[in-house]
Amino acid sequence: MRRLQCLACLILLVLGSCTERKATPNVASMEQTDSLQRIIAQRDNEINDMMGTLNEIQEGLREINEAENRLSVAKNGEGSSRSVQIKENIRFIANTMAHNRELIKKLQQQLRESRFGGDELRKTIESLTQQLDEKEQQLQKLRAELDSKDIHIAQLDEKISNLNTNVENLKTETQEKSQTIGNQDKQLNTAWFVFGTKKELKEQHILVDGKVLQSNFNKSYFTKIDIRVDKEIKLYSKSARVLTMHPSSSYTLARDANNQYVLRISNPQIFWSTSKYLVILVK
Repeated sequence: MRRLQCLACLILLVLGSCTERKATPNVASMEQTDSLQRIIAQRDNEINDMMGTLNEIQEGLREINEAENRLSVAKNGEGSSRSVQIKENIRFIANTMAHNRELIKKLQQQLRESRFGGDELRKTIESLTQQLDEKEQQLQKLRAELDSKDIHIAQLDEKISNLNTNVENLKTETQEKSQTIGNQDKQLNTAWFVFGTKKELKEQHILVDGKVLQSNFNKSYFTKIDIRVDKEIKLYSKSARVLTMHPSSSYTLARDANNQYVLRISNPQIFWSTSKYLVILVK
């Protein structure tokens, strides 16, 4: 600038020495002035470019600091969205840091190509690089911490899943056993009875040569009952005789109001203990 000022003074002296006629421009001085102006313009452009890059880096660091604050709040928070917020902020910080590193490379290249760079700018770049390195270490530490938590959560999820599977298997097994027990219980408490005339019983091979249930009798002719529920059988006949073997103490044959016989089972367990088939001859 001082040189430029001296040059400007020189130009004024030359112009002032011309009195009666128009002064002829000093071509050499004008070329020197133009050269200085171009150098100044180039310097200003380079400085403006580097300052623009520097401002962009500083803005990136500011955004990283804000994201770190949000991350700190999310880490101490609760709720289902907590994990999502943490991962989004980490992703934002990582992307911004990567962009800032590219900007620092750009600034370093601008400094190398510029004739006006100074030590202060180099120190500033070194400081920015150090800040990014520190934040990178913090980010890696946080990622490791979150990965550890994710592994722990995954292990818990697996244990819960296995436990749920075991519960479902146990539930299915219990249901199957209950069904089996129910079927067995139903089978144990199922009996069949039939009553009919001698002719009817013979036709169904239930009564053959005076013997009961000795051959391939027609089982579909019998009525199935639940011995826990069905304890009374109306025979609709004034003559009835039990042909199958059943303890006499466990039942009675009595007449109803119409003088027709009704079989009443007083002790089902004993009655059906000898045979699950009941055959009654009626007339």
